[in-house]
Formats: sequence, C-alpha cells, structure tokens
Amino acid sequence: MKRSIFWGLLLAVGSLPAQIKIVTPGDSKPLFVVNDVLVQDVANIQPGNIESVEVVKGEAAAKKYGPDGRNGVVVIKTKRPVQVNYRDPKMTEIWEPKPPKVTPGGNWGAPPSDAIILFDGADLTQWQSARDGGEARWQVADGAFTVTKGTGDIKTKRTFGDVQVHIEWRAPSVLEGEGQGRGNSGIFLQERYELQVLDSYESPTYPNGQAGSIYKQHVPLVNATRPPGEWQSYDIIFVAPKFGGNGRVVSPGRITVLHNGVLIQNNVEIWGNTEYIGLPRYTPHEKGAIQLQDHGNPVSYRNIWVREL
Repeated sequence: MKRSIFWGLLLAVGSLPAQIKIVTPGDSKPLFVVNDVLVQDVANIQPGNIESVEVVKGEAAAKKYGPDGRNGVVVIKTKRPVQVNYRDPKMTEIWEPKPPKVTPGGNWGAPPSDAIILFDGADLTQWQSARDGGEARWQVADGAFTVTKGTGDIKTKRTFGDVQVHIEWRAPSVLEGEGQGRGNSGIFLQERYELQVLDSYESPTYPNGQAGSIYKQHVPLVNATRPPGEWQSYDIIFVAPKFGGNGRVVSPGRITVLHNGVLIQNNVEIWGNTEYIGLPRYTPHEKGAIQLQDHGNPVSYRNIWVREL
C-alpha cells in the first residue's frame, strides 16, 4: 500500500516494510488518530494492517482536535486492533462534538431552555381525553390542575420516545381512604408504563404499589413522600423499549426516578406493560403520550415539562 497526500503535509505509507513515515514542513508535528483515539505515535502499525488513511489540517483539524491539530492530523483506521502509546494526556482529549448549550432554569424544577412545556399553569391545551380524544376535562385553578372524578384519564397530544420529565403533584390534604384508596393517580409513560402517584406518607400499602414504584414491578429504594397537601416532584429519565421488525424486544425500557430530589429508581429495567392483574409483558408499539390517571381521587398537578433525549 502506498498513499501520498501533498498540501503542506506529506504522508507516505508503506515506503518502509514496517514503518509509517511522516514528513511535515519545518519542525511541526502532526497528531495521530488511530481507530478514533489520539495516540502518541504509530510505530507499532504495520502497513498491511492499514484500512484507510485521512489527513485533516487547518481550522477543521483545530476545531475537531484542539489547537495542536493545526499542524495536521493523520487519521488511520486499521483492519485489526493495534497496541498504541497513550502516555501524553492530550491523547485522550476529545474536542468534538461539543455539547449544545442549554440554559438551566433559575431554580429547582424550572424548565431549561430546550424544554417542551406541557403545563405552565394556564390551561390544558397540550392535553386531551385519553378516552375519546376530546377536550381534557380536569379542573384548572391557581396554577395547577386537578383530577375531576369520572372524567377519565388525560394524555398529551404529543407523543414521545426517550425523555426527561419533570412533574409536580399533590395528594389532597383531606384524608380519605387508605392504602391504594388515598391520593391515588399515576403517570403512564407511553400510555402503558406506570410510575405510581399515591399518598404514601403514613398510609401502608404493598411496596411495589406505593408512591414512586414502577407499579407492580419495582419497589422504590426509599420512601421520600411528603405529607398530604404538600407539593412533590418527580424527575424522570425514561429510555423507551425498542422492538424489532417481528415485534421482538430488542432492548427493554429503563427508568430512573428522583422523588423530591431523592433517587428512588436507579436505571431499572421495565418488564413490560403495567398490569393490575397478572404479569407484565411487552406489546410492540411506537412513540406514545404521557398519560395521567383518573383513579377517583382529587390529585393535583403543576409545572410539567419534558426534554426529548
């Protein structure tokens, strides 16, 4: 194999049996990237093992590999893995791609600049009836909305895949019922995977059905529930399940949840659709809405936003 590139940086490959020779103007030295990793030298690479060679220079090289890239960057792909020298700390610096800048909210729970606002305290225009697709008929007042018993679940008009979700909720201050009958609602990701909403402050129930549980799948690590009548928050990282063409589960869903800032679900695997009776199982689906449950209790919600991941 022999390759030569002329424009101020000359690369000759294979001119010697087991050596790569780099010739550059003056005393400047290029950087080397082997199989996407910055390395100190390429002395161990045999010419016959080289799959491809590319040379990047100037502003393009500096933008991707930092200021030292201005002298040129030799990018090599090999057919087989090679042992390389990583002694220089620069060899493990990655300059591109740079993450996009996002302005965080001014305080805990405030939406960042790239958030999709699902409820800002004004109205339910982002929501619809899960039963018939009509108007969401829950009551909006004082910057929040509250379950109206018997009107059914509501869901977002938009559908989502992988998301970060912030949602605040409040169980009623008037204590009625016990266990699953006290302050019960639920947040269904993609309309089928339920994160339980429940007054679990001092109201015993089965642990895989208490506040913060992935209903009947995962018990929360701790009970971080505040007293009824106080606002609470869930911060959720949801990775949607992926399905193959034949409906086979390629990768199951996963979820992380912070309840009032406390980690309660740590990247746990979702076993399938939420089931009240029977075991969870997956059914193939595309993106889905975020659905809130009418369980007959006047649970309230506010400050709901998502970031698509």
